[in-house]
Amino acid sequence: MTDPAELPQWHALVAHAESSGGTHLRELFDTDAGRVERLTMDAVDLTVDFSKHRVTQETMKLLVDLAEASGLRARTEAMFGGEPINSTEGRPVLHTALRAARDDVFTVDGEDVVADVHTVLDRMARFSDRVRSGEWLGHTGKRIRTVVNIGIGGSDLGPLMAYHALTPFVDPDIECRFVSNVDPANLVDATRGLDPEQTLFIVASKTFTTIETLTNARNARAWLVEGLGGDSAAVAKHFVALSTNADEVGKFGIDTANMFEFWDWVGGRYSFDAAIGLSLMIAIGDDAFRQMLSGFRLMDRHFRTTPFEQNVPVIAALLGVWYRNFLDLPTHAVLPYSQHLDRFPAYLQQLDMESNGKRVRLDGSPVDYATGPVVWGEPGTNGQHAFYQLIHQGTTVIPSDFIGFSEATEDIDGMHDLLMANMFAQAEALAFGKTSAEVAAVVDDPDLVAHRTFAGNRPSSVIIAPKLTPSVLGQLVAFYEHKVFVQGTIWGVNSFDQWGVELGKALATQIASELSSGTPDPAKHDASTNALIARYLDR
Repeated sequence: MTDPAELPQWHALVAHAESSGGTHLRELFDTDAGRVERLTMDAVDLTVDFSKHRVTQETMKLLVDLAEASGLRARTEAMFGGEPINSTEGRPVLHTALRAARDDVFTVDGEDVVADVHTVLDRMARFSDRVRSGEWLGHTGKRIRTVVNIGIGGSDLGPLMAYHALTPFVDPDIECRFVSNVDPANLVDATRGLDPEQTLFIVASKTFTTIETLTNARNARAWLVEGLGGDSAAVAKHFVALSTNADEVGKFGIDTANMFEFWDWVGGRYSFDAAIGLSLMIAIGDDAFRQMLSGFRLMDRHFRTTPFEQNVPVIAALLGVWYRNFLDLPTHAVLPYSQHLDRFPAYLQQLDMESNGKRVRLDGSPVDYATGPVVWGEPGTNGQHAFYQLIHQGTTVIPSDFIGFSEATEDIDGMHDLLMANMFAQAEALAFGKTSAEVAAVVDDPDLVAHRTFAGNRPSSVIIAPKLTPSVLGQLVAFYEHKVFVQGTIWGVNSFDQWGVELGKALATQIASELSSGTPDPAKHDASTNALIARYLDR
């Protein structure tokens, strides 16, 4: 396949970066009166201000040219058309079908899958309504009060993030807890204080063989059975499965009538808007869940139909490519000014870093340019008293996304105004800083001038929506999904496999058997690992 770094459009950006990449945002604003209007764009309910980025009109033109030359239009249609663009696994990539309207058409191998998607959604809705209404009763006849989701990766990060994000929409009579880590403390903490008679476990594993998930699930089953007097028949009323492996689900003791399906054309990190989101649907209800799906779908349509020059996910992706490949900036911060989005940066870490953390192109040839950035962040205003110092005055420039809302989901005496004032102020300070002359005019001690000078020229996007609703959450997630897809397309990598997680898992299985048996096998490991195993066993 074509090496993107050999494209003339790539070389044009290299030359452009050398000639203009260091231009300060102060100058860009001073010389471009229409900048804010031109670089502020709408996508459904999101308004995104891209004006505080280190780009000119020429930069944006060259970046769009690169997107065109990279085959983005054709690959986008291939994705929506159900073609097997996940080439290393021979699978389509059709998470967009999970939020399709009933009359939409998405095909896999010539078969429309939308009816199957809605069949599962309708089954989820009936089940969640039964749990929420108290019709579904546990083994002893008591209603469910706590749902414990057991999964890992996308089977945990997605529903956990969305549950936090949509806290104001959660049924106060049902609590959701989440278990992912194979550290026993996670399961112990999640079940502490719970009544087994009123607890429902949701086990999320496509193959129902994921070692971390099944280890936690087996121990949760033991906790439940012990708490209900040793009657293993109780499992059928307190466990449901999100899986495609009916045989293993049945062996576990779960009634396969309570198994909710998803498909191999959906990656785990793209799946909480389907069966993986069952815990979320129970928490917020079917109506709110479908509002979230509608938000996903609206952003999908914006991405698929809007010209690149005004396409918000495309522009965000191209700016990321500009910084990663042409200005050599390796990280990206996501800074939501909403406590309910406290798990959003962690969710995006998997979405972005598992997707585009790749060192070979689609044809297996090595890349000779940077790919995925390191994604990180925390909610404001907490981060301001932690790592913002480095963003403002450190030696590494960190492009950032600020996310805020015009209306609070909860407000106390104008606190939301203060929150948003902080977000606007941080973006302004990062962009324009404070010159030494400005500092000297207000500081008496000249020795402090250098310490209190802010270089500015730190780029950021400011994303504003009216309110954090289920629909807006769906729009935000789909926005970042498509951003990641665009960047993967430009870099020529497969954004939909994750072979990098497999080697460590295989080695862990081998080492676990040695630790449990107490008989290490030095021939299978390096000297350091053998020493660590020996130290661990000598406890």
